[in-house]
Amino acid sequence: MSHGKLREEKDCLNCGHLVEERFCPHCGQENTETRQPFHYLFTHFIEDFTHYDGQFWKTLKYLLVRPGKLTKEYLSGKRQLYVAPVKLYIFVSFITFLLPALIPKAHEKENEAKISKIERAEKIKEQKEATKKALDEFEKQGLFSKETISNAKKITDSIQAKDSVQEKGILKNEDIFEKSFTDNDTFMDAHNLKEYDSLYAKDEGFFHTLSRPMAKKMFELRESGLTKAQIKEKYVETIIHTIPKALFIYLPVFAFFLWLFHNKKRWWYFDHGIFTLHYFSFLLLSTLIYIVINRIAGLLPDYTIFSLLVVLINVGFFFYISLYFFIAHYKTYESRKRVSILKGSILFIVNFIGLLIMLIILMYISLIMLH
Repeated sequence: MSHGKLREEKDCLNCGHLVEERFCPHCGQENTETRQPFHYLFTHFIEDFTHYDGQFWKTLKYLLVRPGKLTKEYLSGKRQLYVAPVKLYIFVSFITFLLPALIPKAHEKENEAKISKIERAEKIKEQKEATKKALDEFEKQGLFSKETISNAKKITDSIQAKDSVQEKGILKNEDIFEKSFTDNDTFMDAHNLKEYDSLYAKDEGFFHTLSRPMAKKMFELRESGLTKAQIKEKYVETIIHTIPKALFIYLPVFAFFLWLFHNKKRWWYFDHGIFTLHYFSFLLLSTLIYIVINRIAGLLPDYTIFSLLVVLINVGFFFYISLYFFIAHYKTYESRKRVSILKGSILFIVNFIGLLIMLIILMYISLIMLH
């Protein structure tokens, strides 16, 4: 892979060591001229990208369809052909965070349509009130005869009766009402933070310590004018964006449980860390694929065949994700099948509980962080 004209001098400009060929044996820098033609910027970029691109796609292929393959290759010393585990995890985390934001949501257009319907209903209501006021004013000032005003009111009432049917038809959808808060809506039997504090003034227990920040945030969001649907959407987005961070925090815990259940002499904690990085990268990538599939499915026509297909894909995907850990564990640690299934089952349950606790903490923090 050529990256420009080589220098005639054999000293490395980066570290000063002797360079016999293209790359410095000490630091790895390419011994090329410091000044290159302008097109070198583009050719260099393309060559680097295609090199990384091939490495990246091969890594993704093994990560998705060859459970345990990447970990085995890395631990055996074959590391140049694949993206390094930490780089892979960071990159997958990045695209899991970025890509869903680029795909439009199906309900966005529906929300726009509902908003326009609400606005139309409000205009009908305003027109009714304005017409009634005008007729009352005409009657009060005696600008027209009582008979004329009476006939005008009858015609107006007839027209407004039709408008009322249209208005009710627009607003009969319960989802529209559910998206907005009403005066009767409460959080833990309180309508506002002051009322909440008065209700639980004597409660200084652990539950109150945790629930008060939640109550404060809910009342803040409500007072800011956000609807229920908007709060829910923000909450879900915050959780999705926090998942990579939570998994990263749980990485050493997951690796620690692996270390407990395997031979300490044969398998070092480092080895379990590599397995964990690859497995968590798979989980993140699976999350991304799930989000993309369902976003695209939401944009498709609402046909039974499409809905059934999406359900089948999601079910199959769920079973594959569940089996992935057991296959990867068996192929990486090369223990007997029964022993691998037993250890894998215990580890799966233990880490499921651990991740569930992490998820509960994540959901709590995500709610507190909403803005």
